[in-house]
Amino acid sequence: MGYGRSAGFGEIKMKVITVAAAIILNAQQQLLVVRKHHTACFMQVGGKLEPNELPEATMLREIQEEIGCQAQIEQFVGRYETATANEPDHQLVSYVYVVTLDHAPKIDAEIAEMKWVDLNDQSTLLAPLTTEIVMPWVKNYLQAEV
Repeated sequence: MGYGRSAGFGEIKMKVITVAAAIILNAQQQLLVVRKHHTACFMQVGGKLEPNELPEATMLREIQEEIGCQAQIEQFVGRYETATANEPDHQLVSYVYVVTLDHAPKIDAEIAEMKWVDLNDQSTLLAPLTTEIVMPWVKNYLQAEV
């Protein structure tokens, strides 16, 4: 007989999605967010890690695919766990980076819409990672720079 605890009847075992996500700011200190086709929430540019792919490589690949830019990673912000925006019964594990772009972004790949939002935006439907982690972090980061 084995030891430990497995999910019991009526319990939901959360599936995990692991992504790399970018914090991209413009000169007005607005945050770039994107909405993928067939989804409602805006979120950070980024995406799922491929097998054996480092989060940094994922970040740079996804920026190229989604908004057509080359990027420079400026800072690793951290690893965070939040709810997902579009997948029920999943947990999101995100590796978050501050990046700068080589030119203005444009919609590409699976992106339906892109926009710059203020850090106190209350009207845009935003993903939990953006509202719970990214926006508070950016506000603290910008205040520390003053």
